[in-house]
Amino acid sequence: MEVMVKATLFSFFLLLICHTGGYAKPLEYQNLELGPLPRPPTHKPDLSWSESSTFSDLETAETSLETTLTVPLEHRDALVFNATAETLFNRRLERDVARVETLTAMAAGARARRNATRDFSSSIISGLSQGSGEYFTRLGIGTPPKYAYMVLDTGSDIVWIQCSPCRKCYTQADPVFDPKKSGSYAGVTCSSPLCRRLDVSGCSKQKMCLYQVSYGDGSFTVGDFSTETLTFRRRKVGNVALGCGHDNEGLFIGAAGLLGLGRGRLSFPSQTGRRFGRKFSYCLVDRQASASKPSSIVFGESSVSRSAVFTPMLTNPKLDTFYYVQVTGMSVGGVPVPGITASMFRLDAAGNGGVIVDSGTSVTRLTRRAYIALRDAFRAGTQLKRAPGFSLFDTCYDLSGKSVVKVPTLVMHFGGGANLALPANNYLIPVDNNGVFCFAFAGTTSGLSIIGNIQQQGYRVVFDSAGSRVGFSPNGCA
Repeated sequence: MEVMVKATLFSFFLLLICHTGGYAKPLEYQNLELGPLPRPPTHKPDLSWSESSTFSDLETAETSLETTLTVPLEHRDALVFNATAETLFNRRLERDVARVETLTAMAAGARARRNATRDFSSSIISGLSQGSGEYFTRLGIGTPPKYAYMVLDTGSDIVWIQCSPCRKCYTQADPVFDPKKSGSYAGVTCSSPLCRRLDVSGCSKQKMCLYQVSYGDGSFTVGDFSTETLTFRRRKVGNVALGCGHDNEGLFIGAAGLLGLGRGRLSFPSQTGRRFGRKFSYCLVDRQASASKPSSIVFGESSVSRSAVFTPMLTNPKLDTFYYVQVTGMSVGGVPVPGITASMFRLDAAGNGGVIVDSGTSVTRLTRRAYIALRDAFRAGTQLKRAPGFSLFDTCYDLSGKSVVKVPTLVMHFGGGANLALPANNYLIPVDNNGVFCFAFAGTTSGLSIIGNIQQQGYRVVFDSAGSRVGFSPNGCA
């Protein structure tokens, strides 16, 4: 390992000399304004609409032909109370480990074979009590709509909610949805094409379709597959195929279920493709940012920012859920990191390797060799006091007593010529309230690399499945 580190550093400085005809090129730096960990929330999130105001406009919304939908988002920590900033951050890192294990298992092909029938009465005890999913919104379910929090997840396809009667349900913030009280609820038959789209399906004695979704941490949801109307603000979207879960364990405590935003045929963007054009984007605000700039998600043509730079969306022949992109290299201080090559991130014909953009992963994971090269280049250009490692992070700095420091710039390069120049607070983040900041990347021994939401903060990230491209627009939350 020591030999590899020395070789990487030597290559980095050699590249500087070669680029400048024998003189080292000065590295590019930017300011990092130091702040503490985000304070714990003191009130319930305001998602900008109420049940009464939405319900009064349903007649108009039902016939609306608008093709754009904008919805505010909140980070899941907004539903947690009586926890310190340090506790919330540590929980976030714990969830991140489980999340990466889930995505890695899926990418490696550890999924149930399509249309396999399972035992729908057995229970599995989750190894993680709060599951995955970092951002949520509030929407109405059924007619009349019953409002609940729903996790949004680009790493999942199925839309599902907890339903009564519950054989086993986790605690959620709102009453559990009762399908018998909804005038728009309809079960899906076993012979329906919708049922055949499920990866794991079953059939009840009444010939109605059953679904099951299992996650890599042991969490799962099981129940009836159905169609229902969802209400976003004053907009209704009818006939959405969703799982009505009667046995659910290990997922996000507080939310009623999950709105799958993946590329699969049953995800919300795919189901509503005719109306919203198979396009959506989100902008995730740093939780230290002003409340005047909330995180949000937009479906439809307006989701495509004019200022976005685009990279082709790649397809994994083995798995249709994830949003794959091609990373061709990285630069630190304006200089390409010599130890990082496009081949390290290649998605091969068998579906191995590659890079995905994911909303539910916080810390970007890079294949081990690429991470070491990036880390060593950053260390070489950073003249700050080192601190011991922290949790996932092996490169940390003691910045106590300082308000602003200079750090080398960091740019991610993508196929098609797109570049993502990260703000300093997207890669050097506080991990406690004692002035310790860490380099917010981590290595992985799996072939799958993941671009996490810390690196995405402040950008409007565009998922244009119709155009087979992913875009990044700076200052996209304004």
